[in-house]
Amino acid sequence: MELESEAIKAASEEVSQQFQTLIKTDDVDTLKHLQHLILGRLQDSNAVLSHFNDFSEHCYAEVSGDLSRNTRLLKSMKADLDHIFQKLRSMKAKILATYPDAFPGDSGSKILDQRPDLEKPQ
Repeated sequence: MELESEAIKAASEEVSQQFQTLIKTDDVDTLKHLQHLILGRLQDSNAVLSHFNDFSEHCYAEVSGDLSRNTRLLKSMKADLDHIFQKLRSMKAKILATYPDAFPGDSGSKILDQRPDLEKPQ
């Protein structure tokens, strides 16, 4: 067992010696220096991104309440406007049923409701 581990150790040393003759020490030093520079740049980038994420999280926390409140308000306003226009259409239908000449032609329906349908993509 001990003889076998010594043989493995001798083989390892021989392989490492062969690799050392294949690669120049200056090239290895240059690679280590470049890797160190890249590591520094990546750490700087990581720090900047972490700072930006913290800033974004803080801004979102400040704005999220207003955003949700305004979203609810807009939905409520849309529901109210839909109800109003529905009532106007039903009132117009009743007027037309009672007084057929109240709206000459059918141009009144085009003038009455000219708002775009925001739920359909354009």
